[in-house]
Formats: sequence, structure tokens, C-alpha cells
Amino acid sequence: MIAILDYKMGNVQSIANMFKKIGVHAKVTADLKEIENAEKLILPGVGYFDYAMDNLRATPYFDLLNHLVLEAKRPILGICLGAQLMLKGSEEGRPTLGLSWVEGAVVKFTVEQQGLRVPHMGWNDVAVQKSNPLIDHLPEEPRFYFVHSYYFDISNQDDILLTTDYGHNFVSGFSHDNIYGVQFHPEKSHKYGMQLLKNFAQL
Repeated sequence: MIAILDYKMGNVQSIANMFKKIGVHAKVTADLKEIENAEKLILPGVGYFDYAMDNLRATPYFDLLNHLVLEAKRPILGICLGAQLMLKGSEEGRPTLGLSWVEGAVVKFTVEQQGLRVPHMGWNDVAVQKSNPLIDHLPEEPRFYFVHSYYFDISNQDDILLTTDYGHNFVSGFSHDNIYGVQFHPEKSHKYGMQLLKNFAQL
């Protein structure tokens, strides 16, 4: 079972529905036992970085989550804000320490002077930067659905998995050992998202 972590941030049911569509057992849960016994984890999120970290720290599974990811090496996929939380901090909101699982921070787009809107919203291409089973067998010219005003600034180049252009090239996906993060929404990205989530289930 894949546990979709419930900490009251974002439309988690749409992620569960996509897993159901591809025939993978996934459950939205905040239950300690279910999370501990899950084969893999999804950290979703929509909203504000500081508020999301407050919510996550208040869950009964917060300490367990750190153990499962950092010590037990359980595969985990962060989606949008959930992926941002995996870094050290964000320019959004009050200064708040993130999970610090991956070296890097979250910074705000400054592309308005180029006539581009913030948030970056809609479909956009991704460019693969390294081989990884998470992105195996993606359809040609992979495109995903984005909604975000902040993006990953990844410190270690070896962690960069995908990049996207919006005014400038930015990191749209990272991988570090068992930790994966994507800025886009695979659950809203049709065949591209279906393949990515299927790959994650098969890691």
C-alpha cells in the first residue's frame, strides 16, 4: 500500500483517484500504523510553506516520517508544496525550517518583467537531466501541469532530475536516494502523470 500523507493540505483525493485509475492501492491516511506499514509514501501539498510545516509538525506521525525516510529509506514522493517542504526553507511566508532532507531552498519567481504571469500555471515541458526509474518510459515530449509561484533551488547538481523553462530554466524535479520531488501535479497530468506514478509504485 502507498500512504498518501494527510496533514490537511491540498486535494489529496485526486492523487488517490489517479492511483486507483492505474490499479495501485493507495490510501489517504494520518494513521501511524498504516504509515509505518506502507511500502511507499506520498507527501502532497497545496498552500503556504510555513502553514504546511506547522500542520506537518503537528501530526502524530511527524517523528515516524523522519525515521522512515532518513533511516528506513522508504521511498517518498513529494508533490508541489509537498516537494518544497523537503528542502531547507522557503522565501514564502515567515522564516520556517523545512524538513531539510535535500540540500536546497524554495525561491520566488521574478519573471513579471518578461511579461510572464506568476503563478506559473498550466502545461509545460520537462527536460530530463539524469537517468532514474521514476521517469522511465514517459511518453515522448513529456509535459506536466503546473500551478506555483515558487520553485526549487537545488544545491547539489547530482540531485537535479528534471528542468523546465519559464522565463529561465528552473528545477522541476529532483531525486536524492529514496527521496523524490516534483513541482508539477502528476495527478492532473493525464498519461504523463499516470506513467510517473506507475513508475513510483514500481520502485
